[in-house]
Amino acid sequence: MIELLIVFLVTGVLGFILVMVNKIIGPKKSNPIKQTPFECGSPYLQKGIPPVPIKFYLVAFLFLLFDVEVVFFFPWALIFKEIGSLALISMSVYILILIVGFAYAWGKGAFAWEK
Repeated sequence: MIELLIVFLVTGVLGFILVMVNKIIGPKKSNPIKQTPFECGSPYLQKGIPPVPIKFYLVAFLFLLFDVEVVFFFPWALIFKEIGSLALISMSVYILILIVGFAYAWGKGAFAWEK
């Protein structure tokens, strides 16, 4: 319990010190341009910025999905000799499910950017 209190005390003191150092040596001049909100690199409420197409999010989601699933190959490959033929059969089923899912996404046109 005392360790937790020490951690909170140290982080609180460090936070206070950092805020005070910023107040002392930080910039003092302000102008209207510095006070406007910053919108991801574009001027505030700029017109004509196209929205990101939903296709981008679909491809990103599919990439994450298949990338995370492929991560399971590494531990399996490391102990392949010790686990025997039952693991080979189960991994074959796993790979088949991955291939069916990939083929389904491909057939639906999930990877065709120009649609």
